Amino acid sequence: MRLLLTSDTHLPKRAKHLPAELLAAVGEADVVIHAGDWVDTATLDLLEDRAARLLGVHGNNDGPELRARLPEVARAELGGLRFGVVHETGPAQGRERRCEERFPDLDVLVFGHSHIPWDTTAPGGLRLLNPGSPTDRRSRPHCTYMTAVVTGGVLAEVRLHRLPPRHPVGPGAA
Repeated sequence: MRLLLTSDTHLPKRAKHLPAELLAAVGEADVVIHAGDWVDTATLDLLEDRAARLLGVHGNNDGPELRARLPEVARAELGGLRFGVVHETGPAQGRERRCEERFPDLDVLVFGHSHIPWDTTAPGGLRLLNPGSPTDRRSRPHCTYMTAVVTGGVLAEVRLHRLPPRHPVGPGAA
């Protein structure tokens, strides 16, 4: 099972469109996971149309329309692993402990908010993944997203993708 992980798209505030590379990767994924801060419903509509399966949550910058369509926390069994998705997990210091306490029933937790890519495993085995942002790098050198593969109940091939500098691409492109 091929996964695409993204978060903090912030359209149209941070960019006018999703990067073409990300949109192409959506078409190759079995499941697209978005960890919140969509900002506009058009991005949700686009990913719902293009993704084979979408698992997403709302973030702190998402208004009433998105909050009505998306939960604060999402959970799904994917390829034999228990996934959870949430937008915010608090400060980096102590994150693993806090997340293990809050989500003792998960194998993998995907989160966003910081725009800073993160890949760690907590002492109890919970894998924490933040794909960064494909549209707003903030203090990071690149905009990013992640892909991963789940095979036989094992998360493998977790890869952080660095995006090239932004070039305007319409929603129907790629």
